[in-house]
Amino acid sequence: MALKLGAYTACLHDRTLPEALDILKANGLTSVEVNTGGFIPSPHCPVDLLLSSATAREEYLALFAERGMELTGLNCNGNPLNPLPGVGPKHADDLRRTVRLAGLLGVRHVVTMSGTPGSDPDAKYPSWVVNPWDGVYMDVLDYQWGVAVEFWKEIDALARENGVRVAIEMHPHNLVFSPVTLRRLVEETGATNVGAEMDPSHLMWQGMDVIASIKWLGPLVFHAAAKDATLCPGADIRGVLDTSFTRVPADAPGKVPTGYGFWCNAWPENPAWKFVAVGLGNDVPFWTEFLGALAEIDPDMAVNIEHEDAAYSQTDGLALAAKNLHSAAAAL
Repeated sequence: MALKLGAYTACLHDRTLPEALDILKANGLTSVEVNTGGFIPSPHCPVDLLLSSATAREEYLALFAERGMELTGLNCNGNPLNPLPGVGPKHADDLRRTVRLAGLLGVRHVVTMSGTPGSDPDAKYPSWVVNPWDGVYMDVLDYQWGVAVEFWKEIDALARENGVRVAIEMHPHNLVFSPVTLRRLVEETGATNVGAEMDPSHLMWQGMDVIASIKWLGPLVFHAAAKDATLCPGADIRGVLDTSFTRVPADAPGKVPTGYGFWCNAWPENPAWKFVAVGLGNDVPFWTEFLGALAEIDPDMAVNIEHEDAAYSQTDGLALAAKNLHSAAAAL
């Protein structure tokens, strides 16, 4: 067995699925992850059709097989615990449907986020608590963890019923944003089919040791992303927890939705950190160590590139990341 190297196709959403797969294949990638809902649309996965038709599922999987590729993950990143009626219920439903679809397709892993509830039962907006030195925030966290545990017990049971494992991306603005909070969720729910998607980029800019995190989580790491990040000079005056973002106009082309009526904001001109192509934030020897740590847990694990380096085009950034990831794998 060997690690499955591939990519998440969200960076190629303006291409058809066959076109996106051909780009991945040209870069020597064989593992594929597609989006199925949540924050962003799913142009590479017709969820309704695939849920309703066995023939459609066979034809869909054939698109991958005929290229010598494997669909290794369905990605449904969103906030299923968001109290906004136009966000939380929709993302939660997308996740449930994705778990069922993964089971029908024989795809082992669903990638998502834990979500973040509001501060209390009457809250209108989600509330992310970090550094709760003031006692009132412990009350908020107690409420939020109660909401999360109830929801994730349900998702764990659904995943087990469908023969699927749910891999949570440890992403800031979520209740689970670190190895410690990931393990807490698993322990408090008693989950058997919920673990981690090891996206190292968010651990990097938060100052965590990625390799130590992988080893500490051990078999709770189900699936992985190859995504790099680097601190920038702006960190000198901003730190890594920065609110200096600005609104993107509603009529801006290419804005990224996060829910009905909401979308991603614009980064500061002098950010504290940014995403970069694999190998530009951390060198190839680091990525070799990263792959080696994953292989010790599961030598057959899927590691999918997630390209979000704004300095490179979709295809150029993906090609650079693939080149460096292949170099790292060759050094194992």
